[in-house]
Amino acid sequence: MKEQIFGQDVRRRLLFLIIIAFFLISLIQLFNMQVLQGSIYTAKANENSIKPIYETAPRGILYDRNKNVLVGNKPSFTLRITPDKYDTSLNRYLETMLGFEKGYINNLLKKNRHMSPYVPIRLAKNVDYKVIAWYEENSEKLTGVDYVIEMRRDYTFGVRGSHLFGYLREINKSLLDKMTGYSLGDEIGYVGIEKKYESVLRGEKGIQYLLVDSHQKTIGRYNSGKSDIVPVKGFDLMLTIDKYTQQVAESLFTDKRGALVAIEPTTGEILAMVSSPMYDLENFSSMDFSKVWKGLNEDEDKPLFNRATMSIYSPGSTFKMVSAIAGLEEGIITEKNRFYCNGGYYFGNRFFKCLHNHGSLDLITSIEKSCNSYYYQLALKIGLDNWSKYAAKFGFGRRTGIDIGEETDGLLPTKKYYENAFGKDRWPKGILLSLGIGQGELSVTPLQLAQYVALIANYGKSAKPHLVKGIYQKRGFQKIEPEYYDTGISKSTFDIVRNAMYLVVNGAGTATNIRLPDIKISGKTGTAQNPHGDDHSLFIGFAPYENPKIAVAVVVENAGYGSTVAAPIARDVIKAYLSNRIAKDNKIIKKEVMAGVNKIEN
Repeated sequence: MKEQIFGQDVRRRLLFLIIIAFFLISLIQLFNMQVLQGSIYTAKANENSIKPIYETAPRGILYDRNKNVLVGNKPSFTLRITPDKYDTSLNRYLETMLGFEKGYINNLLKKNRHMSPYVPIRLAKNVDYKVIAWYEENSEKLTGVDYVIEMRRDYTFGVRGSHLFGYLREINKSLLDKMTGYSLGDEIGYVGIEKKYESVLRGEKGIQYLLVDSHQKTIGRYNSGKSDIVPVKGFDLMLTIDKYTQQVAESLFTDKRGALVAIEPTTGEILAMVSSPMYDLENFSSMDFSKVWKGLNEDEDKPLFNRATMSIYSPGSTFKMVSAIAGLEEGIITEKNRFYCNGGYYFGNRFFKCLHNHGSLDLITSIEKSCNSYYYQLALKIGLDNWSKYAAKFGFGRRTGIDIGEETDGLLPTKKYYENAFGKDRWPKGILLSLGIGQGELSVTPLQLAQYVALIANYGKSAKPHLVKGIYQKRGFQKIEPEYYDTGISKSTFDIVRNAMYLVVNGAGTATNIRLPDIKISGKTGTAQNPHGDDHSLFIGFAPYENPKIAVAVVVENAGYGSTVAAPIARDVIKAYLSNRIAKDNKIIKKEVMAGVNKIEN
């Protein structure tokens, strides 16, 4: 009996201890949850009841070098549907009103089926006000349909600049997985300045906090909106582009294929850049981005392709100054050395043609008259190593590093290149003759040609070509300092070459048709062979001769001689920029003079 009672006491005590231990553990856990980790659990509870709605910030504005707007922002209407409330019987009614194909809305709903049915889906962006007026009249019948006002890009400032600015599109899933701070439906820069400076332009999202139930259905504003965060506009950019010059350049390429790049020689700042054909950036503001992109991508003229930085061409006779500079710098020739032209030059059993029978020419006349025979013979004397060494000094064979990302290296053939192709010491030496006149395997971009002529204009010194001058940050304007470089080529060599280029336009050269009475243009024409059709028309030049302010490279595809098509385009762009600059400088001087007069009178 005593043993039984003793056993009961033991079990009773054990049970009591277990109960005490359970309560102690519970108290400790409650203390931990409510006191030590209370803030964490409160935040988690809020996540279940407070829903953040992100508001996209207006993107930074793009200005030209004179603070003229190139790309801005404007409000637009976006029509939306909320799947939880939407009546799919309205599909055809809405599709007809908006001009969509049958089944568009079903596909849109299917595409977004993984999202909460209480989250609105964009149905149509940039909706006309007439559609909004129609919605207002019929809103009671359009269950689950609403609209919001969003900011979008404004391209109505007179410059197309499609390959400069680039386009925006909604971020795709692959990018969304890689990048932070974005969510489905956000727009992101995909090419051009919009892409390169995305982090600067995009701004900071705003947040509107909503109270929602367990099904994510909105039941009101959290804290009466006092906790909301206002979106912060992105930083504005000042581009190096001159708006008026860009407009003129674009107008000159109407119905033409090719490219133009104009650079300020002393700074590397790009004053104008055109790739033609262009495309309308406004079209990318529609919901059906893939249809717009597909149409442009399948266009045989390839308007999406940036010919200014990505397309490669034989430079033709515009490259003859490289051979001249190499010969002078290496002491192989002087400006007085003469070669004979009898309409061409025999090398082995092959006759390499020249366009004319020039007779005996010195270096300056060979550039002025664009004699091929002179450069066939000079290239043989220089040799491939020296030729490619001096071509590389001007940036050929590698990217310039322009700040829009899209760029190709081109091709600068070297001895190693030909040895890989033909074997050591087995490559035909006749290749040098083609290279000497800018033909053969040599290929360059219009941007590289512009950098080359800018370096000639500024005696071998300049900065990396760039499109952004600075950023308007909170603390003020922050100038972006470019990378400067020096070719190391002597001034005397540049004096000879620059003088010859001056005579091309102002002497008896190949571009006298673009001579201007008040602006001294120096340049070089080129006609590049094209195996796929008519020859390409090229011209490079700078002005004014004494103190260059602009250097230009022009390539017009399948247009024939450089003097007849490319050169007049370059002349008109040069004239537009310098005339506008002179007018602006005179206005500033007049203002300063009047201010001085007023100061004296007072």
